[in-house]
Amino acid sequence: MEAAINNRALPRPYPTPLLPNWLLRQPGPTRRPRPAAAPVRAFALPTPKRLFDLVFAGLVLLALLPLLALVALLIWLESPGPVFYYSYRVGTNYRVFKFWKFRSMRPGADQQLAAMKGHNQYQAAAATPAAHTCACEGSCQSQLIDKQGQLVCERRHRQARRASEEAAFVKIVNDPRVTRVGAFLRNTSIDELPQLFNVLRGDMSIVGNRPLPLYEAEKLTTDQFAARFLAPAGITGLWQVSKRGGKGPMSADERKGLDVQYARNYSLQSDLRILLRTVPALFQQENV
Repeated sequence: MEAAINNRALPRPYPTPLLPNWLLRQPGPTRRPRPAAAPVRAFALPTPKRLFDLVFAGLVLLALLPLLALVALLIWLESPGPVFYYSYRVGTNYRVFKFWKFRSMRPGADQQLAAMKGHNQYQAAAATPAAHTCACEGSCQSQLIDKQGQLVCERRHRQARRASEEAAFVKIVNDPRVTRVGAFLRNTSIDELPQLFNVLRGDMSIVGNRPLPLYEAEKLTTDQFAARFLAPAGITGLWQVSKRGGKGPMSADERKGLDVQYARNYSLQSDLRILLRTVPALFQQENV
């Protein structure tokens, strides 16, 4: 009995595997899970700036109620229809909201926008040379093959492509869709006063980067320019007071650069300076 028990306790040889060892799957070392990337924090409006917005917007609305009623009456008398106009805009953190203004155009103006894009002041000039011409001085330094199989100047090709993509913003000079009352409201920026209700709702701030229409915002999603959306969306801002009153048109690159500059350096003190500079900028000479 003791021998039998001892025989069972003796280690027995393992059976010979049917496959060679190099074909057998060996358990690898345990991998530690990678730490999850920190989520990108959405922009949050500072409490002092929000309190200033509420107090300022509320007081201005109370003071200007008679003016708002008069403007609404003039709009309706010249062009019967809705007094207020709203469009969907993209603001802080790419949030879409209803953006309110006094109506300054004739009814149905949005449907005519596609036909008016050729008059956009941010659009490259229509007289851009054709892509098959050479932009290099002397002999062409580099050439590409276009879709038709023809050699084209690479420098001219890049210029033409940039010209077609440059219009990230839309501003039409002497827009024929604007009414006579609407032109006065635009030149004095009175048409922007209903946005004080957007401020009270928390959609916007008094000072910040201008909320953009959807078709403009979708062109500003690169890392270089997306920073403008990580800042307050405002009624007035840095680019509105930087070059106004006949000082010359502002290019799209200048406007985008000022938006990014404000997003990175804004403060309550800088907002107050922009607000003070807004008063003379209200009476602009540009009919846009």
